[in-house]
Amino acid sequence: MEPDEDLDPHTDDLPLRANTNHILVRHYVLDLTVHFDRKVIGGSVVLFLEPCSGSGTTAEDDAGAGTKEAGVSQGAFVCRSRGVDEAEDGTKGLGETPTRKEKKFGARERDAPESQALPGSGSAQTAAETENIQSSHSWETTSDGDFTLSLDCCDLDVTKVEEVDVTPVSATSGLQPEVASEWSGVSSVNPQAAFIQSLISMPSSRWRQKLQLFLLCSRALGAQDGGSLHFRRDRWSLQVRKKGVPSPQEFPRALRICYETRPAGGSVRWTKDQDDRVCVYTAGSPINNRALFPCQEPPVAMSTWQATVRAPSECVVLTSGEEPTVPIEDGDTRSLIWHCYVTMPMPASTFTLAVGHWHQVTAENPPALERGARDETDCDEAAKLCAGPGEWAPADLMSGLGSSISEVVKGPLLKTGSGDQTARSDSALRCSSLEDEGPFSVTDYSGMADDGISCSHGDYPCRFTEQSARSQRVIPHRVFGPVGLLQKAQMGVLKLLPRCLAAAHTVLGVHPFPRLDVLIVPAGFSSLGMASPHIIFLSQSVLCAGSLGSGENGLSLCGSRICHEIAHSWFGLVIGARDWTEEWISEGFATYLEDIIWAQAQQLSLQETAEQSDLKALLRWRRLSDELQNSEEALQILRPNMENTGRASESGSSTVKHALNPDKTFMQVHYLKGYFLLRFLASQVGEKQFIDFFRVFVKKYHGQLILSQDFLRMLLITFPDIERKGLTLSAIYADWLDRPGIPKVVKWILLSQSHQGKGRKRKRTEPKVNYKEVTSEQLVMLLELLLEEEELSGATLRALQRTYNLQNQDAEVKHRWCELVVRHAYTRAYGDVETFLVHDQAMGVYLYGELMVQEDPEQQALARRCLSLVQEEIDQSARRVVEEMVL
Repeated sequence: MEPDEDLDPHTDDLPLRANTNHILVRHYVLDLTVHFDRKVIGGSVVLFLEPCSGSGTTAEDDAGAGTKEAGVSQGAFVCRSRGVDEAEDGTKGLGETPTRKEKKFGARERDAPESQALPGSGSAQTAAETENIQSSHSWETTSDGDFTLSLDCCDLDVTKVEEVDVTPVSATSGLQPEVASEWSGVSSVNPQAAFIQSLISMPSSRWRQKLQLFLLCSRALGAQDGGSLHFRRDRWSLQVRKKGVPSPQEFPRALRICYETRPAGGSVRWTKDQDDRVCVYTAGSPINNRALFPCQEPPVAMSTWQATVRAPSECVVLTSGEEPTVPIEDGDTRSLIWHCYVTMPMPASTFTLAVGHWHQVTAENPPALERGARDETDCDEAAKLCAGPGEWAPADLMSGLGSSISEVVKGPLLKTGSGDQTARSDSALRCSSLEDEGPFSVTDYSGMADDGISCSHGDYPCRFTEQSARSQRVIPHRVFGPVGLLQKAQMGVLKLLPRCLAAAHTVLGVHPFPRLDVLIVPAGFSSLGMASPHIIFLSQSVLCAGSLGSGENGLSLCGSRICHEIAHSWFGLVIGARDWTEEWISEGFATYLEDIIWAQAQQLSLQETAEQSDLKALLRWRRLSDELQNSEEALQILRPNMENTGRASESGSSTVKHALNPDKTFMQVHYLKGYFLLRFLASQVGEKQFIDFFRVFVKKYHGQLILSQDFLRMLLITFPDIERKGLTLSAIYADWLDRPGIPKVVKWILLSQSHQGKGRKRKRTEPKVNYKEVTSEQLVMLLELLLEEEELSGATLRALQRTYNLQNQDAEVKHRWCELVVRHAYTRAYGDVETFLVHDQAMGVYLYGELMVQEDPEQQALARRCLSLVQEEIDQSARRVVEEMVL
């Protein structure tokens, strides 16, 4: 049957088309080649599938399941990437009679205005839609009674879909089918299905062998009889059928899809770095990874993956893999081959890839941190993890499988490590830690007693159960960036990272992931940061401001942003939202926790922590109030699906409300409103108790997907007094999650000096103030207050600039300074505005609007000049918004 027949989303909603209630991808094996000359990534992905035991289940039922020149792929098969017209089994679907779904869904998209088109789909909407229809010759001749696998997919040119014959691997693996009773009927009819099921079900203690068998299966030949499957690709999905197969239980368990990305695909970003070198990275856009590889995007489709990436030898490949790999040379080309894998099931949207001419940021000596020293014990533990690349090399994983297994692969197995690769060893992974000379800070949450909570997720190697991980305050980490920014990255990111990691461990406990890479991404990156498993993207806007000797104050934005992204390891990654519309579960929590972690990293006193927290709350309140006054109410709701949150159609398909709405892209409601909800809840139970509760919540729900009620119900059970005071689940829904705006009754609580009288006494004498020595947050507050003034003279602005050296402050300060310059037409500082719009593109979008609304010819000319300077590198969504303002 046609999936999602009743799906008719609004043009700003994102459809999730994968039928995850029928069948699930449990593991992906990607084999990719990065082609810099054509700006495409080509190769294949092999999907290992498991049919669901029942049908018609909802996302809620599955909650506890465990919670990126034509190229030639290496191995036993060849997927030569061609244009669609040349494809062996794929043609453009021009002239075909539209199906009922196309008439209902596709026509609406074809008629959509360009401003609502998919990012990267091109300016000619009709042409783009034409290219997005592709199918095999025999698609229309297959029976409507055949089962259809529907995958999320867009902006990909698919050349072939085939069933993989894993018989040679199963025959020599020594792995006996270990299938549950519901699969017993399958094993007698289809031994390949039984083998794949046994492979998927292998216990986590055998993860190395499991990964090796997945790799061998991925390189097996296509099935000889009926191996080529029928497929159809429309704008949002790839649909696959096998003739005569009526149910997911009889559908092939291993599929290979050969494809290429498109240069302007929405999931990948081809651009130039700050050294003017071409690079590519996954964009983290609303469509996530469906334009990088065909996948199941709904969060409930938790899976593991492994990837082989070929890239030019001068490039560095960074991925969301558990161990840093040592690349090996490809004997047939000048490329290097990189490998990555994960053993923790996660949504496909969390796979991350970045390839470019970056350099690792190094320090001549281990960092001499002001209040700590190197912890050799932690380093010993980290060194064991750093030794990782060879640990899952095929030679090690092959033990016990028999020598004949290598005959399955036509060609050498790809090794992940080699003793000859010492020049590229990962000894540079920094294992530095902090050794306390006393208590780490005044507030230390790490002493919470063990509550006896055990893991309730699916079986995978879990760090929360490892004793060594509990004491590992600083995980191994590396920092990468372009040559021109290495010094700033060294003085900022590399200096702060171990302190922030240690502080996060103090606040939240075990680090969910064994290592961390940080990449300073190109100037056109659309936000200040993005966290993925094992890797963080940081904008150049957060790097240390001013001169390298300007002290700690210049690091405030960098430090708080690092803490925000590190917090996502707990909230956003190891615990994820089961419904994408509940972004506040990730962003609100990270915004709330960044203040606490950053205060720990700075080792502030209780009073200093409270003052910094109150000031940041005030700034966020002003920002949120402004946003609520200038946005449509539908975009202010934290739970837009309300009582239907987490529910999907019978097949598992759904839509993400407002995901493609261009106005939502630049809003922070989910960050700020979610932050204030958590701050309000903390005021009701006490901050120390609230953080203790976070740690217990993480212990219970790590490795799973949650909805708002999972957190709130556990909170109300833990603190029954607040419910007796009227703070019920339904009241929180009504006041905070299901309506626009924010409860006015809590404004006084949020912004009052809530810590006054609780261990903090104030003297009535007037303090001595040095008005030049202010924090960046205080300077932001000063500039915001000045923005409310009707008139400011040039002399005042000149004195302000000279006193505080505003052009050399962090990006938050410079943003307000540029607003002042534009508001009062201070022409002497127009150069500061141009510099900001060119170098801080993620923050300057609405500054273009300020330049245009003044109707000052010189300012409008400045806006057009800045757009012309960045139009090739600015984020595509941001460019459309800016072009609407300027052109």
